[in-house]
Amino acid sequence: MDEKQTSILLVDDDDLSLALLNTFLANSGYNIATAADGLKAWQLLEQNPDRFSTVLLDRNMPVMDGMELLKRIKASTKFTNMPVIMQTGADSKEDILEGLRAGAHYYLTKPFDRKTLNSIVDTAVSEYRRYKALTEELSRTASTLNLMTEGRFEFRTLDEGRNISALLSSVCPDPGKVAMGLSELIINAIEHGNLGISYKEKSRLLKNMSWEKEIDHRLELPEYKDKHVTIDFLSSNNHIEFLITDEGEGFDWDNYLTFDPERAFDSHGRGIAMANNMSFSKLEFRGKGNQVLAIIEKNSG
Repeated sequence: MDEKQTSILLVDDDDLSLALLNTFLANSGYNIATAADGLKAWQLLEQNPDRFSTVLLDRNMPVMDGMELLKRIKASTKFTNMPVIMQTGADSKEDILEGLRAGAHYYLTKPFDRKTLNSIVDTAVSEYRRYKALTEELSRTASTLNLMTEGRFEFRTLDEGRNISALLSSVCPDPGKVAMGLSELIINAIEHGNLGISYKEKSRLLKNMSWEKEIDHRLELPEYKDKHVTIDFLSSNNHIEFLITDEGEGFDWDNYLTFDPERAFDSHGRGIAMANNMSFSKLEFRGKGNQVLAIIEKNSG
């Protein structure tokens, strides 16, 4: 999915905000569609479910407000994994937490600057691009992988991790959701675990659009080139287990299992919470945080 062919839906009842967003994002190569309220936006989404890669959504609007549209999007199997960015003047912790729990991937407060806007939109679009690639891969692997009951996989790179995520999630009850959650855990194991990229460093790298370039660079350094991530897979009649282990120093994982309003305006930092709340029946970090067990109950859907 080429960036210049990527379409974004902007939803806001403020003409000035729409014009500003339109200018910033169109100049970055995106195709833009607009809606002045949530109902018109929902109609656009339903008319062409595959058209948009991201929705930028105002919270307070007439006819149908942003929260109602967000809930509709996340309740639909057609759109549940599409990133939604809430752009709003309502920046209380309660409002932010409500949006995050309802499924908003990111937050932007008005007024916003162009660099921050583009960084967050680029990140959201990249995540959705990865999701679409994963779901395409799932359709090619599901029938064969249902025969597998256990195995161990070892890898180093993001591409290898994404391929394994697609492979393993294809045997799960809801492969699309599992693929995204498993991918987030794998990315965390590679970037933060094995390669030592800190939260602050990732914020800077995403803003400069150099995150994957830095990962490729570190993978070639002597101190990192022999580090691997392993996934142990086990499937029984009742549940599926993924045990992911990296060779890093661990991290303070407890702060990332739930949505934190303090990180709502960052370009990242919600992947583990999304995996915990949306992808798995249970998520358990062990020891210093360089090992995580993800469990899916087969009878839970």
